[in-house]
Amino acid sequence: MRPPMHDPILPGATIGVLGGGQLGRMFAMAARRLGYRVHTLAPEHDTPTGQIADVEIEASYEDLDAVRAFARRVDVVTFEFENVPAAAAEAAATVTPVRPSGSALEIAQHRTREKTFLVKHGFPTAAFAVVASERDLVAAAQIGCPAVLKTAALGYDGKGQVRVDETKALADAWRELGHREAVLEAFVDLEREMSVIGARGVDGAFSHFGPIDNDHRHHILDISVAPSTVAPMLSAQAVEATRAVMETLGYVGILCIEFFVTRNGALLINELAPRPHNSGHLTFDACRTSQFEQQVRAICGLPLGSPELLQPAAMANLLGDLWLDGTPNWQAALAHPAVKLHLYGKTDPRRGRKMGHLTALAATADDARGLVVQARDRLLARAGE
Repeated sequence: MRPPMHDPILPGATIGVLGGGQLGRMFAMAARRLGYRVHTLAPEHDTPTGQIADVEIEASYEDLDAVRAFARRVDVVTFEFENVPAAAAEAAATVTPVRPSGSALEIAQHRTREKTFLVKHGFPTAAFAVVASERDLVAAAQIGCPAVLKTAALGYDGKGQVRVDETKALADAWRELGHREAVLEAFVDLEREMSVIGARGVDGAFSHFGPIDNDHRHHILDISVAPSTVAPMLSAQAVEATRAVMETLGYVGILCIEFFVTRNGALLINELAPRPHNSGHLTFDACRTSQFEQQVRAICGLPLGSPELLQPAAMANLLGDLWLDGTPNWQAALAHPAVKLHLYGKTDPRRGRKMGHLTALAATADDARGLVVQARDRLLARAGE
């Protein structure tokens, strides 16, 4: 018999994960270590999450009967992938607790709803305009150029984005996106990009991992470093904004907020990610409690763990490009004992596909960054080099 909605869901219970990617894989590792069983549902078989879970269900998120049947066999449902349809979250919620809620997911997975929510509640964002019809193009042009046009839904890692350098090119950019609803965002004069990963429990308790500095390459996260070197005042503002967003949403679980810091010292919210985040992978090795264990604790009503950073750390993504000339040289990359390797169980390396990551720990953040970049470079070294 399932416990009442707000009673703790204790070890030995079963957690359901909608989504089958690497975030779910690392979540399942943390959950199983705590003594939980894990079921996963995704449209594919032998997924990164499914390789670790106790039960893997292959079904479409649009198959609401399958989603409800899945939810009946678990004690709580969470997400590792924000593009699960809101209808699937609603269907699961008729059977068992869903954390974070489907309403929070619906806001965070859609740029128009996300930006509208942030502005309504007074959170800072870059200037933007919604483009849903030909008529909107005229008003959107007031944003100015350069700008970037992004699809409102299903965009990530640079997909569904077109740079617009002249207002006269806006119509062509929207045509390139298939005339789908989109958001035109003004370019920001960036000093840095950073993220804050917050956790909020069933009882409203809040915890965070502190700002993490992020570098992107071709719109995909490349390097993350903790602790951030951002000014203490901006760090405090980012943490407070994260707490306030989570409270406003009535959020339970892990939420990552990606921030822009402008050269004139302004802090802007770029995106909300209603799940663990790529930039938080380093917490697996560097923190007393990882973002994945914290997600388990939050959604199950357990006390949140300490997010303390035990040592400065850096993470480097490993994309499928590294496999183009053969198997990477794992021995060379792991020659330094402070470097950790995480592979996601994917068998089909492709350009731009996230296959794994490296984490390095060191005495300083700069040392950790240098070490993880060096280790990744060594992956391409051939025998005898």
